[in-house]
Amino acid sequence: MLPELLQGTDAGGFLIIQDSASYCGRHLLKSFIHAALNREEAVHVLGFEVSEEELRDGLKGSHTHRLHFHNAFTDPLGWSDHPAFTVHQFTLEELTHLVKQTSQPKPATLVIDSLSWILRHVSPSAVCQTLQQLKKGGAVRAIIGLLHADMHQRGTVGSVCHLATSVITVAPGIKGEEGVAKITKRSKSGKVIQDEEIFSIKEDLTVVVQSKPSHIGSKQPDTDEQETDPTANLTFNLRLSDTEREAKEKLALPFVFSKEKKTALLHSGPGSGRILYEPDANDDYDQEDPDDDLDV
Repeated sequence: MLPELLQGTDAGGFLIIQDSASYCGRHLLKSFIHAALNREEAVHVLGFEVSEEELRDGLKGSHTHRLHFHNAFTDPLGWSDHPAFTVHQFTLEELTHLVKQTSQPKPATLVIDSLSWILRHVSPSAVCQTLQQLKKGGAVRAIIGLLHADMHQRGTVGSVCHLATSVITVAPGIKGEEGVAKITKRSKSGKVIQDEEIFSIKEDLTVVVQSKPSHIGSKQPDTDEQETDPTANLTFNLRLSDTEREAKEKLALPFVFSKEKKTALLHSGPGSGRILYEPDANDDYDQEDPDDDLDV
């Protein structure tokens, strides 16, 4: 599924690369930038965490002139007089104006490096609102964001990932150059597809999917434990034979009335007893107040 996402066939998509301190996802992010440039797309990068030189390292070829780096690394909070781009400009109007400054025939791809920097200084609700507007506004073809999951609360990560059409959670593999990608993709029909792949990234930023994780290290149930019968050494039997089960099914329970018994109880036959009560003159029974003799 990872090569399919790198092809970028879905327009209007929002992809999140979710990493942690144990494995950095920026190298995979650069692979997505490299793939978008090879598709002759314009790529706008909001760079908060690394400089332009570090981001362009490894991105070689004739397509790099379509890569537009917006420097938010030097002055992300706007402390100088003329900042290039600040975190407070992360709004629909500012980003639309920023993308449309370069005349391109096709909608551009917006890369955010990283969403964690923005979420540290802007409320999660405002960030989610801007991302949702960008998805529907048509100013950009797709959005790719890097998110450091261990820097935020679980609710914040869940809210941002809920907007994404695809989430790639990366973790270290067994070998040093390998990584494990857990992918969750949501289609437009609402279907959710999940996959897990082992990948490596070459020097030219191409991604090679090697295999599926085998989960050999996971605990497997012991065969002897599966074959052990816990009722083998009991002094009484918990199971019924076929003859005993058949006799049990034919047994009439005392609280279950048969049809004949119901008929006999509901319809009194000849000779059945009845109780007749004739009030005595001393009974002093008042029909309007039957409880008149009670001291209440």
